[in-house]
Amino acid sequence: MTNAVVEWLNEQQTGMVELLSDIVNIDSNSFDKAGVDKVADRLRLFFDDHGIQHDTISVEKHGDALRAVVAGGNGNQPILLCGHRDTVFADGEAVTRPFEVRDGRAYGPGVADMKPGLVINAFILAAFAKFGGHPNPIVGLFTGDEEIGSPSSQEIIISEAKKARLAFNSEPGRPSGNIVTRRKGGIFCHCDVKGVAAHSGGFYEDGRSAIEELARKIQSLHALTDLDRGITINVGLISGGQSVNTVAADASCDIDIRYRADADRAYIFEEVEKICSNTSVEGTSSEMLVKGELPSTKPLATI
Repeated sequence: MTNAVVEWLNEQQTGMVELLSDIVNIDSNSFDKAGVDKVADRLRLFFDDHGIQHDTISVEKHGDALRAVVAGGNGNQPILLCGHRDTVFADGEAVTRPFEVRDGRAYGPGVADMKPGLVINAFILAAFAKFGGHPNPIVGLFTGDEEIGSPSSQEIIISEAKKARLAFNSEPGRPSGNIVTRRKGGIFCHCDVKGVAAHSGGFYEDGRSAIEELARKIQSLHALTDLDRGITINVGLISGGQSVNTVAADASCDIDIRYRADADRAYIFEEVEKICSNTSVEGTSSEMLVKGELPSTKPLATI
């Protein structure tokens, strides 16, 4: 059966590219539940066409988790195929940069991370469904909030992984073709700063600028980056103020913390928390909230 599965998959390039084009051309930012769920709708059509059973695990805030199953033989523990449907791109990106293939390369939002992985997993399920299954059940799990740390789907992933004999995550490799064997740890935080509003023309001295305080914090946060050590800090989103002639009473930012060594986790989190909690502009206050976290991973064995 193995040869038949491989031969069939080798003949499916046209269908693979068509499915990839369809889901790349759907905006599916992590915070766009409707868009992320629309990708799931397209995958459901694929599974229906190939006679694959599927069900949905509802998620309130982010994209639902879609699970597809190909029954196995005598084996009880399933093989788990993982992937996420969300991307980092804003609404409208799929219109600005729709899917296309140029010189043998595919382009479009999510065309690397990780909509091709969804196509891979979907066609693996279809292949085994076509040729009578695998000794073990094969479960495809397609979640909707990985890019922000899987706050809604982490427990779903853990639950499915605990049942599995083994799991494959179809994230992209590197441009060289190398396979990724480890992942940095990540902590995703939100920092809120409160100041005092005042008219910047008539009563400037009464104001306490939350934006000024946030700007100082951002410089201090980015200064924590240590590339040699594998530590990076990125303030990827900022907001604040209400008008150009008002000293800002509110400002906020979202922070991406990455670290390579587990031993650095406590150190870098403490430093970020210290910067976010303390203020240098008199009359301002601030606090930090952890929105999600991914532990670091490393190989347990070398083959």
